[in-house]
Amino acid sequence: MLAYKTSPVLQIFYGISSPWAYLGAPRAIAIANRNGADAILRPIRVIEANGGIPLRSRPNARQVYHEVELDRWRRFLGIPLNLRPKFYPCRTIELAAQAVIAIQKAGLDAPSFSFAVQRALWAEDRDIADMDTLRTIARATIGENAVGFVVDPQPAAVVAEWEGNLAEAERIGIFGTPTYVIDGELFWGQDRLDFVDRTLKAQAGAEKSAKELHNG
Repeated sequence: MLAYKTSPVLQIFYGISSPWAYLGAPRAIAIANRNGADAILRPIRVIEANGGIPLRSRPNARQVYHEVELDRWRRFLGIPLNLRPKFYPCRTIELAAQAVIAIQKAGLDAPSFSFAVQRALWAEDRDIADMDTLRTIARATIGENAVGFVVDPQPAAVVAEWEGNLAEAERIGIFGTPTYVIDGELFWGQDRLDFVDRTLKAQAGAEKSAKELHNG
């Protein structure tokens, strides 16, 4: 008997401190849910080996325009965002990123935790490099059972997944975040989410046709 995939997979490679990942997060999860796809969060940082450039290392003209675009998108999407948040750039993103990985591995609501962390940085002027802040967010978004996964250092398996995300992102050609991946196809930027939606819909349509042909 032929086997068919029942759930497509949307991999979301993103920097947890990226404003674009923050702006795209609710729509990415909604698109995955609408198309019956499994959304897998894969936190990373900018992949400089592939040409990624951290914001504060870019020429001033690009940084100025970056704020212009953020202002356009925050108003268009209706998502609160401070153009110059108090704790950005972050002292470190690894604590928050690895907490997302740990919570996801535990089968808990990683997308809600991740978005709350992003919102804390970009809309609430909270320090996401602070462990107490991260624990408070975990407790508020998931519950007391999630707090135990916000630790430093993380277990070896969590650290290995973080390092694996970085290696995989570099291998497949990711340079900036967010980058959404469907069956090896890359979609860079939250402004590509319409294409993500179309691709998942096409995939679902092709699978439905194959099933009908097989059953017919």
